[in-house]
Amino acid sequence: MGCESCGNNNGSHSPGCGNNGACSTGSCNKLNVYNWLTDMVLPEDYKPFNIVEVRFKGSKKQFYRNTNNLELFTGEKVIVDSDIGYDVGEISLAGELVKLHLKKYGVEEDNSEMRNIRSIATEDQVKKYQDYKDKEQKTLEEARTIALQLRLKMKISDIEFQGDGKKVTFYYTSEGRVDFRELIRRYASSFKSRIQMLQVSYREEASRLGGIGSCGRELCCSTWLTDYKVVNMGAAKTQNLSINMLKLSGQCGRLKCCLNYELETYHEAFNLFPNDKVLLKTESGIASLRKIDILKGTAWYCYEKSFDWIPVDVKRVNEIIALNKEGKTPVTLSDTALGAEIAFKTLEFKDDLLGDTDLTRMDDKNKKSRGKGGNNKNRKSGNQNPNSRNNGPRNDRPKRDENKKPSGEKPNDGSRPKPTNKKPNPHRKPNPNRKPKNEVNPPENKPGTSNTPDTTD
Repeated sequence: MGCESCGNNNGSHSPGCGNNGACSTGSCNKLNVYNWLTDMVLPEDYKPFNIVEVRFKGSKKQFYRNTNNLELFTGEKVIVDSDIGYDVGEISLAGELVKLHLKKYGVEEDNSEMRNIRSIATEDQVKKYQDYKDKEQKTLEEARTIALQLRLKMKISDIEFQGDGKKVTFYYTSEGRVDFRELIRRYASSFKSRIQMLQVSYREEASRLGGIGSCGRELCCSTWLTDYKVVNMGAAKTQNLSINMLKLSGQCGRLKCCLNYELETYHEAFNLFPNDKVLLKTESGIASLRKIDILKGTAWYCYEKSFDWIPVDVKRVNEIIALNKEGKTPVTLSDTALGAEIAFKTLEFKDDLLGDTDLTRMDDKNKKSRGKGGNNKNRKSGNQNPNSRNNGPRNDRPKRDENKKPSGEKPNDGSRPKPTNKKPNPHRKPNPNRKPKNEVNPPENKPGTSNTPDTTD
């Protein structure tokens, strides 16, 4: 029986762990406890405390009496008494620190209901116990199938076999009361063991199953947290967190336990800020509180008939309140000119470049370019999309001269004559032998027609 993390299986002084219960890796067992009294030299006439803490599957821990005065070490398998038969557990803590745990959980030392430890588990007993542990997953799937067939509004999260296999404990969660009469009959006939149904809360369910939280570490309830305090929405509002249930809820579907870790610190820092109803009187006007930033120690105030929020340090705020009580009024909140005070506030906001950047600014330009006006603009400038159905043939067409009248025939080369913008010279004499450029040959003489064209002088 070697330590799972240390791998010490050489049968040294401690058969469970080579560090004799003072393992520093923190991964020997779940909800492990560091016994800092292990390395201390005890008196010769010292009698060890006869109550030890035994851990079972998940986060289940119970106290047992060591009536046989066995030499027990952390991580060692032991045989303990049960309702019927015996059970196999693992020593999680032994010695004087057990007294502190008894006080923590409110258990008396002379409790008559506390059971005893029989002996140290043998190899055959541990092997038998491991065989039952291997059957738990298959039994869990079969148990869920039976519950679905009976249409019971419950969720079976985990099961636990007793060390001798005579009892099976089913852990379930449910919103209301569940009728187990038919369910227990089906389980008893299928598993051939005594059935115990134990309802747990959603936090206890997450503690038994374990997992990784949003912080990247193992769940607190499955590693070190043993008592579950009430967590309400006021803890999130005090810490100025966004009310987003997806981020504030844990794997159990309830508010995260870590919201209470820094709550007292926030309450102490929150008391340094004045009440919302306290107004600050200055020569520039009366200012009221709009927002506070606990981490930066800054309060945002706004003058009457103004929309500008001015950041003021909490120390400065308390100074102004003290001056107002003495009947004095400072010039402004930050003891500077009003214009410089507002300009400082404006520059502080513009310092954040990402805050002024609109991520949708390119979408508006694309929408304008997709419109009708955008296409006409591109067509006029000649930047046409070659994939457009309206493009292609129109690019090859020559421009038409609107000022020139069409002639009798088109040129044979397929190109239209270019327009001429030259003005006629009035002093130039016309050449009677020169033919005009656009002159058309007269048609052939047909019967009933004359070859002489109509001319006018």
